[in-house]
This record gives sequence, C-alpha cells and structure tokens, in this order.
Amino acid sequence: MLSAQSSPRLHVAQNVSLILLSLFFLPFSTFILFLSYALQILTPQGALRQRIRRSPNFRPTTILVTGVGMAKGLTIARAFYEAGHDVIGADFEPYGIPVCGRFSRVLSRFYALSKPTPKDGSAYYIQGLLQVVRREKVDLWVSCSGVASAVEDGEAKEVLERRTDCKAIQYDVHTTALLHEKHSFIQHTMRLGLPAPETYDVSSRTAVHKVLNTHQATQYIMKSVGVDDASRGDMTLFPRPTISETYERLAHVDISDSNPWVLQQFIRGDEYCTHALVIAGHVRAFVACPSSELLMHYEALPSDSALSKAMLKFTEEFAARSGEGMTGHLSFDFLVDEKTTEKGLERVLYPIECNPRAHTAVVLFKGQSVDMAQAYLSALPPKSNGALTNGVLDRPVVRPQHPAKYYWVGHDLVEFVLLPVLESLRGKMSVKDVIASCYLFVQHVLFWKDGTYEVWDPLPWFCLYHVYWPGMFLASVFYGRRWSRVNVSTTKMFEC
Repeated sequence: MLSAQSSPRLHVAQNVSLILLSLFFLPFSTFILFLSYALQILTPQGALRQRIRRSPNFRPTTILVTGVGMAKGLTIARAFYEAGHDVIGADFEPYGIPVCGRFSRVLSRFYALSKPTPKDGSAYYIQGLLQVVRREKVDLWVSCSGVASAVEDGEAKEVLERRTDCKAIQYDVHTTALLHEKHSFIQHTMRLGLPAPETYDVSSRTAVHKVLNTHQATQYIMKSVGVDDASRGDMTLFPRPTISETYERLAHVDISDSNPWVLQQFIRGDEYCTHALVIAGHVRAFVACPSSELLMHYEALPSDSALSKAMLKFTEEFAARSGEGMTGHLSFDFLVDEKTTEKGLERVLYPIECNPRAHTAVVLFKGQSVDMAQAYLSALPPKSNGALTNGVLDRPVVRPQHPAKYYWVGHDLVEFVLLPVLESLRGKMSVKDVIASCYLFVQHVLFWKDGTYEVWDPLPWFCLYHVYWPGMFLASVFYGRRWSRVNVSTTKMFEC
C-alpha cells in the first residue's frame, strides 16, 4: 500500500496499472453485459413491478435518491423501482466522470449535483436539490450521502421541507452534526443513559498527556474529529510501552484547536456494524453484520442471534430516547467486550461511532423491495382516511430474510488474486498462501453476489469498472492526486 512518502512515479504506476487492468477485462465484462441482456429477453424481468403498477389501489410515489453512484444509493433506488414507484437519481460527479448509478434502468432521470466546497459552501448544492424536487414534483427524498456531505444534507433537509411538500429521510443540521462528530455522539449516548466507552476531547499534546497520566490503567486510541483519510486506519495504542515512545509518537500527530482529536477507550473485541431506517423515533428496518476497518464483504448476522437482538434493542432505545424528530438512516459501529463475571462470560456492547447516513449494509435487504419501500413511505403524512400512501401505519421492523453474502468482484480480484501473485513473485508470500487466496476469490464468485451487479440492471456494474474507476485513476494521474486505498462500493479514494 502506497503512502504520502511513496515516490510520485509509484503513484502514477499504480493508477496506470489499474487502468490497464480495466482495459484487459473489458472484453470479458462486455460479454457479461450482453449475456445479461440476452437473459432478460429469454426470461423477462420486472414482473413484480408490473403487477404492482396494475393494482387499482396503487398510487406511485416520486422518490429522489441521492448518492446513486454508491452501492447503497443504487440498492435503495432499485428497491423503490421494483416496488412500483418513480425514481429520480442524483449524485456528485467528480471531474465530470459519470457515476455508475446514472446508467441504471431504474431511474426516470438523473441529475448531476454541485458538490459543497469550503469556498462556496452548500448553497449551489441545496439550490440544485431544490430545483430537482420542484421540477420532478418529488414526494420523498432519500439521502444516501457520503461522510463529507453529511451536515450539508442536514441543511438541505431543512430547506426542502420548509419550501416544498417533499419529506426527507435525513436528520436536521443539529442532529446530523451531533451524531456525526465522534465526541458529541458519545456524550449524547451517555446523556441518554446508554453504555459508551470513555472518550475525551483533546486539542493539544498537553491535553493528551493529562488524560493518559490520570487514567494510567486504561489504553486509548486516537481518532481525528474531522475527515482524515491518512489517520483512518491508525490503531496505535496509548500510552506506548515507554514515556519516550509516547512523546515521540504524539510528536507526529497534527493536533491543535483547529484540528482536534478524541481519545477513546480501547476495547479489545469483535467489531460489528449496523444499518437502520428510523422514522419519527421508531426503527423500521434493521440489519447487523461483522465489520472491519475497510469493510468490503457483507454477511448478515442471523436476526434471531443474541448479538443482533442486542444491537437492535440498543438502536431502538437510542432512537426512542432521542425523540420523535429522529427520521433518517442510523448506522452504528459496535465493539463487543467479553468480561468474566461470577455468572460466567458476559458480553458488553459498546458503540464507538455513529454514522447518521445510509450504510452499505443496506445491500443485505435485496429481495425485500416492497417491505423496504413501505418502510420508507411511512415517513409520508397519513391521508385523510388514516392510511399511509401505499403503506400502513404499524408494521414490524423489516429484517433481511435469508440474505445472500455480498462482495465486489473488482476489489476481490485485486486483493485476493493480483496482489498475492505480486507478493509471491517478490518472495514475500508462499505459493500455498497464493492458492488459498485465489480459492477464496473463486468461492466468492461462485457462491456470493456482487453488490452492484443485477442481471436485470447490469449497466451500472459495467460502468463502475470501465467508466468511473478508470476515469478517477486517470484524473489522479493528471491532477497528481495521491491515494492509498479505494472503497469500490462507496467510490471513495483514501488520500494520503
């Protein structure tokens, strides 16, 4: 993995090699694309949508889904389409490179949005959304924002609901900022009377040393309050084995009043993440799955497992205690601490982070389009007869039923095949380990599902690997952009 200290030539070579990789597999991907279209002719798709649209009592709703270039936004858009509704898509297109979602058959129209910038703020972005909502007469906006535009989406929600009849699956500015920032989320969790790890705001090395000296028996990790790709994967424990090592390590941390960090209690345990849809303080859909620092493989925990039930209960209590104004996506990262007590082994859930936006784990709901659409539509106001449009007032929480396991073929091809082969050629990996890694890739291809590909909507998958990512790698060469990793599913490049 390259870093900021790596040679510029290596960064260029990294981008060029991935562009060539895309070109190499272009014929095979083209074959898959046309095979998918052939299968659509032989076995027509869309029977569910057609049956729903023919129902005399059905009234389609116009839905705007932003973030359709990411797997999570595309999944939600497809769910509304299959459930019979009219779907409008929108997203940012960096450097003018088309995102894969704009090519989906489920979208009636697609709009490219202006990304908020430090110079211009969010005014152009919000104005663009407002124009789309008015032009398309949008009933419901489902925000699938990335981490960098979460608060701006909160601003947009307030403007849209004040100036139009459109409702938004998005928290307001205050709630979004409260949950988005690590330190304020932990403080809010504690105020609600829910468990949380020790967390301290620090904006100087002196403040860090004060915490470490006061709580010498506790280990901590440091997390940047802002978006900092370079430190994202840093799991250095504090204090270090010696005082001098602690001082030396902290000397390399860019910490100040304008760049604050948090010290969070280190919990040694398995990590899990959740995705929930919350409407007016009530959880309408929920899933939990094992997590990792860069999660690219999704496998749902059984809905009846003790861990899944415990995380659902925490989410329900968090949403309910936060008030009826809670409407949006709610995703938690949990660590499970195991403690030995007189009663035996006890598991304690600790929420370490909250993402007030949709999580890619929403792909685990594929196949439940109608239930998911009805869960979202419960955010719309009741009709005069007391019934919700295309929905009902009281439904059980939607949980994945027999979900598949999901991966992204482009990521796995590099991680499990190409990189191991290169490592083997350099003498850093045995042939046995390379074979084992390749076998894992074959297992995923045969028995898992790609998170972007659908046989009835294959073009986004094709364009993800042969339009969007090659374009981004080419732009990185042209603009001298350095990155260490990419998340194929969220289209995020981790700069270094």
